[in-house]
Amino acid sequence: MGQKTHPTGYRVGIIQPWRSTWFGKKREYGILLKEDADIRKFLKKKLYTAGVSKILIARTPMNVNITLVTAKPGIVVGRGGQGIDELRVAVAKMIHKTVAIDVVEVARIDADAQLVAESIALQLEKRIAFRRAMKQAMQRTMRSGVQGIKVMVSGRLGGAEIARSEWAKEGRIPLQTLRADVDFGFAEADTIMGKIGVKVWEFKGHLMPNEKADMNVKAKGSKPTGAPSSSFDEKRAGRRGKQRGERGERGGRQAIETETE
Repeated sequence: MGQKTHPTGYRVGIIQPWRSTWFGKKREYGILLKEDADIRKFLKKKLYTAGVSKILIARTPMNVNITLVTAKPGIVVGRGGQGIDELRVAVAKMIHKTVAIDVVEVARIDADAQLVAESIALQLEKRIAFRRAMKQAMQRTMRSGVQGIKVMVSGRLGGAEIARSEWAKEGRIPLQTLRADVDFGFAEADTIMGKIGVKVWEFKGHLMPNEKADMNVKAKGSKPTGAPSSSFDEKRAGRRGKQRGERGERGGRQAIETETE
């Protein structure tokens, strides 16, 4: 009872894209899969302060293309591109292949579940009360335009001797709806009392058929902060606005008729 499937893995191939895009034959598949895991572990550990949300890996027969989706691209790139050159050399030395690294900035930090989870974990390491950290993160996230958020922390909360789980929720999180754009993030806080796990679910809106989830990266013509995340929600908001406008017009006509009489 109570076992939940991973929200991203549940939706891969339906509304979520694959984090790794390559083809491997039977003999080399396991080797390439382990390489991906090693690359992600190395980059995440080295760039933890840069707020790396996703690490996307694409392979060609000769090259490995890595895309870092980060909240602080300046830390990754470094002065004059020195930081990214060092990263490329380090990864190439680790896997013995030609590596290209691209850096993409996150559009809305509070609408990214992984970054929210890491933010809460960082506050817990600074001995901020867990309920306060959860509440502040939820308020910021709801202001960023998402439709729901759930946060759960587990471990020796407040220094208690017996570990427990606490969670808080605002809005709605339809986990079983496949066309619901649900983002998931997980982070661990290393406190003097032990590790505290942080899980975050964010619901960004329903998607229309054949529509893919928003990657939440900065690009030309991107939506402003607080905009609906799907055309389904935009159409619904448009219908509501039109209905309110019609009601306002009817009320205005009735007032004019009353004054005339």
